[in-house]
This record gives sequence, structure tokens and C-alpha cells, in this order.
Amino acid sequence: MTTRTPATEPAPAPAASPSLDDVTGWWSTAVSRIRPGEILLRGYPVQQLIGQVSFAEQIWLMLRGDLPTAAQGRLLEAALVAAVDHGPQAPSIAAARMAATCGTGLNNAVATGVNLLGDVHGGAGQQCMEVLARLEEAVADGAGPDEAATHLVREYRAARRHIPGFGHRFHPRDPRRDPLLTLVGQAAADGDTPGGALRAGLALERALAAGRPRPVPMNIDGATAIVYRELGFPPELGRGLFVLSRSVGILAHAWEEKAAGARIKGPLPRPLLPGYEGAAPRDLPPGERR
Repeated sequence: MTTRTPATEPAPAPAASPSLDDVTGWWSTAVSRIRPGEILLRGYPVQQLIGQVSFAEQIWLMLRGDLPTAAQGRLLEAALVAAVDHGPQAPSIAAARMAATCGTGLNNAVATGVNLLGDVHGGAGQQCMEVLARLEEAVADGAGPDEAATHLVREYRAARRHIPGFGHRFHPRDPRRDPLLTLVGQAAADGDTPGGALRAGLALERALAAGRPRPVPMNIDGATAIVYRELGFPPELGRGLFVLSRSVGILAHAWEEKAAGARIKGPLPRPLLPGYEGAAPRDLPPGERR
């Protein structure tokens, strides 16, 4: 009987050592270049930017790769200012304040608040930008703004869905709406922005108010969605800009609470206790005790 010797598999070729370009290219970026004595931000030396551009313009530069026009910078700054804060009744603010009383660092308190900004609390601006994009596409395909908006409202109502960016649980009319839309309207009239998102948002506001005794005015999420859409930001980055803006308010509230020196403040004042809906007080049967 002939014994067959198993074939010997060839040894794997040794892995090539990474080149210098492989190593330095691992985190290759177009955002910044940092070398001894040099800081370039999108190609601009930082020393030339300091004192010459606003923070909003710097944000635009970092995200978009070049400086905005004066009109674009004004609109971005207005939207960022408008969304800075909405008081401790906002869960993100309340959570940051509670965290600040628990012995965490200021950075942890701010992170606590920022991490609460999700799809429901903090995501409506991004969602509204997506809705506005749909309306603008319908108009580009030949529909009138009001016709497209009416169709969309019917679709959402049939599905029992809320249209993001409109109505407010606290304000009958959001005080941030009018100044933002006035600025966008002026920018569109001057040819600094396209105006399509503004027309779509106003048409949607009209469609929501049709047949109702009380209108459903645009809120801060809708107004900033129009601004960011007019400025050409993608929806997800619109949410990022909202988070960046609201972080300022979160920081201010966390710092105020930390400076006050209170310890372990929960969601309710200490004399109050949460409601209880469980079983009535009862004893463990003796036979079940160990």
C-alpha cells in the first residue's frame, strides 16, 4: 500500500513593511496641517485668521474648505445664535445641570447634555431639511410650491406622522422664526442664496395652517433648517451645527449649576417623590425566606 504524503502548503509571503507614505497617510486630512511652528487650517495660517474672521466664519471654513461670503457668514452666525439655549425644561440642559451636581467634571456635564440630543430632542432640524429637500425636488420637477406642500401634508397626516420643524409645545409663535426668515428673505432677494428652501418652508407652513382655526407656525428647527438648506449644508451636518450651537447653552447651564455648589440634584425638588404604580406594600411569605 502506497502512503501519500500530504502536500505541503507554501509558506505565506512575508508582509511588506509599510512605507513612510502608508504611515503618514493613515490619518491624512485636508482639514489641517500641524508642524513645528506651523498651524494651517484649510491652508490658511492660523495667525492670519485670528482676529480677522468670526467664529461662525471659522466653522464654515473648517466644514466647507473655504471662507464664506459676508452674507453666508451672517446667516450662519444668526442660526447658531438662535439655537443656543432653551432653558432647563429642555432635557439636554436639565441633564447637564444634574450631572454638574454629581461631582463630574465640566466636560462630563457638557457631554451628558450633548449625548441627549437625538432624533426626538435635537433631530428635528435635520429631519426638516430632508422634508424641504423633497419639496424642492418636487418643485424642480414642475409642481408648484403650494401644491407640493399640500400633497406632503396629506401624506404625513394619512400616516399620522408629525412634520418636523413646525409647532411648539411651549411657544404659540416661536420668537426665533421671524428674524431668521427675514434674514433669509433678504439674502435671497440679494441673490446671496437660492431661495428655494425658503419658498418650500413657507408653502409648508401655509399648507399646515389650511383649514385649521389656529396656525402651526414654524419653530426654531424649521427656521434653521431653511437657513442651513439655503447655505448648502447636508441634513446630517445641519444636526451637527445644531449640536454645536446648543453646546454653548449646555456649557453655560452646567457652569452655573456647578458654581452654585448644590449636590446631587435629581429631576424633582427634594420634598417631591415620583408617583408609584406598583403593588401595595406587602411582606414576603415566611416560607419563602432563607
